[in-house]
Amino acid sequence: MQSTHLRNKFALLGYQITVLLLLTSGLSYGQHFKWAQRNNPEFDRRKISYGFMIGIHTSAYQVKYSDQFVTQKFDTVHSVQGSFSAGFSLGFLVNMRLNEFLDLRIMPKAGFYNHKLTYYYTNNTTKQQLVETTMVELPVLIKYKSMRRGNVRMYMVGGFTPGIEASGKNDVQSTTANLSIRNMNLSLDAGLGFDFYFPLFKLSQEIRFSKGISNMLGPDQSIYSAPLKRLNTNTISVYFIFQ
Repeated sequence: MQSTHLRNKFALLGYQITVLLLLTSGLSYGQHFKWAQRNNPEFDRRKISYGFMIGIHTSAYQVKYSDQFVTQKFDTVHSVQGSFSAGFSLGFLVNMRLNEFLDLRIMPKAGFYNHKLTYYYTNNTTKQQLVETTMVELPVLIKYKSMRRGNVRMYMVGGFTPGIEASGKNDVQSTTANLSIRNMNLSLDAGLGFDFYFPLFKLSQEIRFSKGISNMLGPDQSIYSAPLKRLNTNTISVYFIFQ
């Protein structure tokens, strides 16, 4: 059990290091070309601009136990842990300029998620519930931009994302009783990124952190849902946005 937990920690650490290296390389690129000739100097003066995005993410459930977890009925259950699993998303961007440093962004997208819960028992056995969902999401974000330096600009984003399961039901892979999951979610988002200006388009590289505030645990009772009170999503995403 401990080794599995450590592997999940190292996998998440490796993902975070990769993202930090990506953003650091973007900052170095911006400093190196600080005085380069500007591409598309009037790009950010457009009132409304459009684009598309490709994203990769890692996501996990955060578990909160119910009062029943400490009763004799579940004395054989040692713990329930969520592990981070990879996924991806595809979508579009509508960007509205509010002023020189603020934009309003709407990014409708489809996200493909895998959430895994591992149940550890006192007899050294484990059982898993794998929840595969396709979510239709609508992030609504405020983008705060720094001054442009050459062909690079740094920014921060924050907002919220409502989402609904696309097929109307979740797909739980298990050979026994299934874990009930709700088909709607709401998360709070925060992130940062860099805009890179090219002669024909603008590319943005962004890392975003999403904290689910909706309880994803469904109403149907089973041996997997009884020891749980809440399931919230935690997601780390990297986006490549083309405008």
